[in-house]
Amino acid sequence: MTDETTIERLFSPREKKALITGAGGGIGRTLARGLAGAGAAVAAHARSLDKAEELSSEINDSGGIAVALAAELSDPDAARRLVTDAHEALGGLDILINCAATNIREPIDAVSEEHWDRIMAVDLKSLYFMSQTAYRFMKPRRSGKIIHIGSINPFFALGGVSVYGAAKGGVTQLAKAMAVEWAKDVPGYIRTPLSKPIWEDAYKAEWLRSRIPVRRPAEPEELLGAVMLLAGPGSSYITGTTIVVDGGALAGGWWEPDEALLRM
Repeated sequence: MTDETTIERLFSPREKKALITGAGGGIGRTLARGLAGAGAAVAAHARSLDKAEELSSEINDSGGIAVALAAELSDPDAARRLVTDAHEALGGLDILINCAATNIREPIDAVSEEHWDRIMAVDLKSLYFMSQTAYRFMKPRRSGKIIHIGSINPFFALGGVSVYGAAKGGVTQLAKAMAVEWAKDVPGYIRTPLSKPIWEDAYKAEWLRSRIPVRRPAEPEELLGAVMLLAGPGSSYITGTTIVVDGGALAGGWWEPDEALLRM
């Protein structure tokens, strides 16, 4: 029988110091609240300082520890600096959760170079160089967790999100490459402001539900268990693996050809 001390040691992020990007809304906000509630000190990042401060104030008022940081992640220098700022503000960095992402829904023949560059800069390039910076802080201590929040897109193609899918495919492959050298990863189909247009469309929502065994989208809270696992010492021998939080969608072969794929 496992005692409470062992559970605490393996799964608790208590006294760990975590940077969560994209904590201004959706998944990132939930993860920041969850980690802080479990005892971690968090640096909550948002593009808008007001959003980051709103969340950090909420956490601090609830007895947690949080600092607010803002950065435009399409600027690689600002992305690198964000990690350094978090390290300095928290007095160290044990966990980096790369959650920030952006998307522009449009067909391939309408994608501009500007849109391509912005999505790739936020969703992939910033993640790469933030991880690189975090690794340099973690390596001397031979301890640290880098977690990427990915997407279902790397496993099959959806229409209208070609650049986002390419970026998230890069995230999945990058996690494997980082694992070979140093780290770890996570990705799901989550109900967030970014996916709101899909779930508000009756046809698309029903098409998705019919192919997800649990018959519903995930809520951001349902990623927290996987993140708590990967953020704690109990996952020290898990690396280079994609944890798919999808309600059984891939197991059910949900991606069969359908016109709906072209209208996502």
